[in-house]
Amino acid sequence: MTDFWKNWLRLWAWGVVIFGVVLSSGAFAATDSVVRPIFDLLGNPFPGQPDPHHRFSLGLMGAVSIGWGMTLLGMCNAVFKLSRDDAAPFWRAVLVATIIWYVIDGYISYATGFALNIVSNTLLLLFLLVPLLKTGALQGAGTD
Repeated sequence: MTDFWKNWLRLWAWGVVIFGVVLSSGAFAATDSVVRPIFDLLGNPFPGQPDPHHRFSLGLMGAVSIGWGMTLLGMCNAVFKLSRDDAAPFWRAVLVATIIWYVIDGYISYATGFALNIVSNTLLLLFLLVPLLKTGALQGAGTD
């Protein structure tokens, strides 16, 4: 994999981390102005006085996203040191996990009135899929 695609995937993972930071900002009144524009963009304005459950959910989802992004970043850095054959099972596992997340998150987004979130989810999935397809990273001979 070329440095261009490696950097692309690192930026992809950092994007997940940054999104998590933005989400977790909604846990506190002092910092929730960071996440409010996202809710406005999705067509469901952030409540003026969110209840503790709302704040907890945002904080928790932010923390999970930060952890997911940092895990992806660590995985990328480790897998970049492997041959394509040895790396392929890891890339396939990340892709399958991301597709599972995409389906579940997309359904929940649609069912709860945040269907526009599917657009950003689709971009996140594509930003993973493009380098994996362009580099042939999924086609290694390694087995799971």
